[in-house]
Amino acid sequence: MKIAVIGTGYVGLVTAAGLAEFGHTVIGTDKDTAKIDLISRGSSPIYEPELDDLLKKNLAGGNLSFTSDVDAAIREAGVIFVCVGTPQDENGRADMSQIEGVARSIARNLNGYKVVVEKSTVPVKTSEWIKRVIGLYRRGDTPFDVASNPEFLREGSAVPDFLEPDRIIVGVETDRARDTLVKIYEKFRDRILVTNIDTAELIKHASNSFLALKISYINMIADLCDRTDADVEKVAQGMGLDPRIGRQFLKAGLGYGGSCFPKDIQALMKIGEDLGVDVGLLREADGVNRARTGLFLDKVKKALWILKNKRIAVLGLAFKPETDDIREASSIRIIRELVKEGATLRLYDPKAMENMKEIFPPSPQVDYCMEPYQAVQDANAILVVTEWEEFRALDLARVRELMANPIIVDGRNMFDPAPVRKLGFEYYSVGRK
Repeated sequence: MKIAVIGTGYVGLVTAAGLAEFGHTVIGTDKDTAKIDLISRGSSPIYEPELDDLLKKNLAGGNLSFTSDVDAAIREAGVIFVCVGTPQDENGRADMSQIEGVARSIARNLNGYKVVVEKSTVPVKTSEWIKRVIGLYRRGDTPFDVASNPEFLREGSAVPDFLEPDRIIVGVETDRARDTLVKIYEKFRDRILVTNIDTAELIKHASNSFLALKISYINMIADLCDRTDADVEKVAQGMGLDPRIGRQFLKAGLGYGGSCFPKDIQALMKIGEDLGVDVGLLREADGVNRARTGLFLDKVKKALWILKNKRIAVLGLAFKPETDDIREASSIRIIRELVKEGATLRLYDPKAMENMKEIFPPSPQVDYCMEPYQAVQDANAILVVTEWEEFRALDLARVRELMANPIIVDGRNMFDPAPVRKLGFEYYSVGRK
């Protein structure tokens, strides 16, 4: 099957490489010629484990190619996966201008029956607008179908998530579109759930928002634990043993970030508001998440009192480990406040420093370090912001010797408090004494 994938961001690039791995002939396309040139050489513009190898393998195999000629890619393909961005606008709604632009491009190049597949995260009822746009701008009455196939990729494990999915959602209106999508995912036939399009579109927002609710809930419990002698790690363990609840996403800390959860929960709020549905539950969960960095900074001030002229090591900049993505990362808000307070910062992250430099260029107040031991040298405190395994493996006795003051404020509960304190550290974590 010949497939075009429009958009080469996180979703589009993994989708293109993954579909090629399934044996399809895939053309990835994007208007950014510099990005296309880079990808065509087998190099991903983003850090994602295993992605470069998957690109190189399928480019060499001849069933994966990339072009900046979007129109030509549309004409050549029988199935078109739409993977462009749907960022938030100033009101919190999803900005659908890129989706409309792709729909118009498809209409201009509709040279035979095609299935147009929404892969981007879009509000429910988007398919109706795509159909309307294509219908308005196509020449003649060439048939087409619109389908929804939401992605459930986690940054840091997107490749295995795509190659071994736990479920595949297919939202369709016709048998022809259903059969096409089922054929694409033939090897996972037993994991396919076929629904109507509205249902498929809503599943993605509903799933991410529910996971965000779990994270905010355990962080609220952590706040209770901070004010008692309870241990949030043990509370989460006890809750997670209940099979109705499960252990996943009950990790207290600095809350959620990235390109999905913050955007999707706010988008679902706007969808609900537009439809007259009470979304107060989502609004409260979002508020809990927004408050996490403020509460963390309160712990930093409790440990250091005055932040002005204090040297602080910040370990972790990405919103989560195994990615270089800093979108909606807690680190941005933390760094901004520390700079405002007059602290001197030494930042380290295994993958995300170049991205962070675009927001906080190196300066006398903000320094980027090549490795964590350099960052902690003469520091008055260490802030653990992202839970990279590299930090868990640090020689804390060596860290203790390098620091001016042995203080750790751990926003991700990476360390066991008792051994850390035994080494002579003042140790502050989330929801634990």
